[in-house]
Amino acid sequence: MCGRYASSRRPEDLAGIFEIEKWEPEETLEPDYNVAPTKEVYAVLDRPVKDADDTRPVRQLRRLKWGLVPSWAKTPEGAARMINARAETVHEKPSYRRAFATRRCILPADGYYEWVTGKQERDLEVEGRKKRPRKQPYFVLPADGSVFAMAGLYEFWRDKTLPEDHPGAWWVTCSVITTEAETTPLAVAPAEGPHALAEIHPRMPLMLTPDRWDAWLDPARTDADDLRELLAPPPAGLMRAFPVSTAVSSVRNNGPELLKELDGPEEGTLF
Repeated sequence: MCGRYASSRRPEDLAGIFEIEKWEPEETLEPDYNVAPTKEVYAVLDRPVKDADDTRPVRQLRRLKWGLVPSWAKTPEGAARMINARAETVHEKPSYRRAFATRRCILPADGYYEWVTGKQERDLEVEGRKKRPRKQPYFVLPADGSVFAMAGLYEFWRDKTLPEDHPGAWWVTCSVITTEAETTPLAVAPAEGPHALAEIHPRMPLMLTPDRWDAWLDPARTDADDLRELLAPPPAGLMRAFPVSTAVSSVRNNGPELLKELDGPEEGTLF
């Protein structure tokens, strides 16, 4: 799954990486090293510019809220539960299939956090221990330092309790697509701990390599079978992972120190 990630790149850097044609400086977000559900995040998408004479899709950098609200939802209350969509079923689930057909985006990140669920912890949970042991967080990122381009979906939701011209009348929300975690060895693995992403967690965000960006973002591509081919996992051996401080477990903590690589798991955590 993807429940937290880091996003610290500046809009001008993202504009160059993704060949952005339009972004508004007033929508600039501060670097966020502990992105959590319901926060505003950057998304890259191809869409005609509102009220423009030219109706062609334009590559834009937009601010969206993480946690998808389907257009047909009566309230936005379930957004925090819809942060992830499974690649295996995204084309058929009522909450995602319309967005999958025409409203796809890329959510750029430095990398994502995942908390290892080791055998010892699972055994303790099965035994019914009330106090769960601390999980060791890992930061997962491209080994070459490139942007982590997560496949995503976005959707529009109208708050009918507000007038049309109210700034909060329309919500634009998003979800990260996940896939099965790689079982092949990491490009760079920690000396002590997991040596494959599947040893950290069974799911991972679907990373799109640059050769798939244009096809994924193209709103003219609507055939489900054609689009599902783009959901194939990236080539193995592109990722690295390392342990980081358990401080990231609290959303109150936010700063570049959260990405500091530890020599090994923190004392008192389990793997």
